[in-house]
Amino acid sequence: MTPIAARLTIDLKALAANYQTLRQIAGGVEAAPVVKADGYGLGAGLIAERLWREGARRFFVARLSEGVALRHTMGPNRPAVIYVLDGYIPGTGGTIIDAALTPVINSQAQIQEVRAWAKALPYPLPVALQVDTGMNRQGLVPEHLVELAQRPEDMAGLDLRLIMSHLGSSTRPSDPRSADQLSRFRPLRALFPETPASLAASAGIFLGSDYHFDLVRPGISLFGGGPEEKPDPRLKAVATFEAPICDVRAVAMGETVGYGSGTVLQKPTRLAVIAAGYADGLLRMSKGRGRAWFKGALRPIVSVTMDLTSIDIGNTPAAPGEWVELIGPNAHIDNLAAAAGSVAHECLVRLSTRADRVVIGER
Repeated sequence: MTPIAARLTIDLKALAANYQTLRQIAGGVEAAPVVKADGYGLGAGLIAERLWREGARRFFVARLSEGVALRHTMGPNRPAVIYVLDGYIPGTGGTIIDAALTPVINSQAQIQEVRAWAKALPYPLPVALQVDTGMNRQGLVPEHLVELAQRPEDMAGLDLRLIMSHLGSSTRPSDPRSADQLSRFRPLRALFPETPASLAASAGIFLGSDYHFDLVRPGISLFGGGPEEKPDPRLKAVATFEAPICDVRAVAMGETVGYGSGTVLQKPTRLAVIAAGYADGLLRMSKGRGRAWFKGALRPIVSVTMDLTSIDIGNTPAAPGEWVELIGPNAHIDNLAAAAGSVAHECLVRLSTRADRVVIGER
């Protein structure tokens, strides 16, 4: 019987190789994986456990619930440090303690709230501080960080473990914004000379040693996403998303394909209709620009609907049941993202649980 489900293969050996490559590029600085959004959609526990075996001891998540889930998965035998980027939310102190999480404080209000709660603890609460150096998203404004350095009593009851910031344009090495953020971060980091510092996430690692400090935070590049949002030969594809052919159709020039009348064939075309669509996570806007891999060549994506995608296979022989690679080592995730006007991060996190999942390279 012809298979009708898409397949997502997760290669943990490739993940481990990427982690070691990123550590090498970072000059041996500690690399703390970012496994938010359920490990970019691939399974935070699965990813973290494999990277623990590679030497990772600190991890970052976004939501408190993600931190709780990761702690449960890691268990008592893997006492990882888990940073929660959302910081401290009033009423969550008990959960933070129970799961041994480290909140990343992002505002004066959060400092006041966490101090008010932590003063009842019999020990200082481990925290990190994030300072905004120009991304204008999360983090203390620099003036507030300076005030904290001048008034250490404002950190009473808190054990500062990390000072961090985040780069906004690191995927564009020529953009002066990164150098500007670096110049702002250096004196702020110097206010707390005994505290480890972190500035670079995935793309920032590739900007050079000035950006590495004491810890880097690889995310999308762990999964093969290039630092400049294009394929990088140093990084391997971790996720391979494939779907089987359901049907092969010969369609005349001038015919339309899919819904509406926006896709009109300019020549007689043989289409392979495959069992995956935007319900499986394939971005709809990749049609007309994206490419899928079939029998040794990249083939144009002609139409993407909820459950089915059509690709132009030319004169290549094809039959129902044969597999087409939509994301993977041949159909690179950065290229698909660019075709859809998006980024590799979105392509990964949108992959649906409807696809069958296969894990390889666990040892």
